[in-house]
Amino acid sequence: MEQGAVRICLVGATGLIGSALMAEAVGREDVRVIGVGRREAVLPPGARMEMLVGEPIDWPQLIKAARADVLVCALGTTIKAAGSQEQFRAIDYDLVRFSAEAAREAGIEHMIVVSSVGAGTGAKNFYLSVKGETEEALGKLGFRRLDMLRPGLLRGQREERRGLERAGQVLGPLADRLILYGQWRRFRSIRARDVARAILGLTREKAQGRFVQEHDALRRFARK
Repeated sequence: MEQGAVRICLVGATGLIGSALMAEAVGREDVRVIGVGRREAVLPPGARMEMLVGEPIDWPQLIKAARADVLVCALGTTIKAAGSQEQFRAIDYDLVRFSAEAAREAGIEHMIVVSSVGAGTGAKNFYLSVKGETEEALGKLGFRRLDMLRPGLLRGQREERRGLERAGQVLGPLADRLILYGQWRRFRSIRARDVARAILGLTREKAQGRFVQEHDALRRFARK
């Protein structure tokens, strides 16, 4: 491992983006990934990373033990998978904020969080309004730099089955080419591995502040 490698604490390693991030980090000497979660993640071939496992109540200690430079939070579910709006909020708001607070306590000053295109506290859609509340809460924690990623439909292979997303895997690229132009470009679909590459690019950014990264920005950072 090269001296000066960026240490990334990854929360949400078992999901689509987390898995893609681990895969993209294979063979890179400039990053070191330390996962924190409830269960072991399936590591891609050639991965050299640690996985710190414990219940959420233990995560502050695990996040501190990661000695990370950047917290990457790829936690996320759906209302259907969670079972109720309350359970969805417990993960996508409460657990995300809890992880962020633990990171600040551990001295981590840069956070990258996977949100969603259309997120906003004023959104009429419950899913998007919770995402917006989460972004707002994270913005109050005093990170030196906070990157809020707002991808559209994510393309890639998930562990769990999501019916609408399976259809979107086929229809998304077609919609991208035919109708998602101009102000609608931000709703374009994107491959999970491109989001993962963007995350790795963003870990090196030094500018301070809060940044919203939508489709075009994600594609740009993915090429860095």
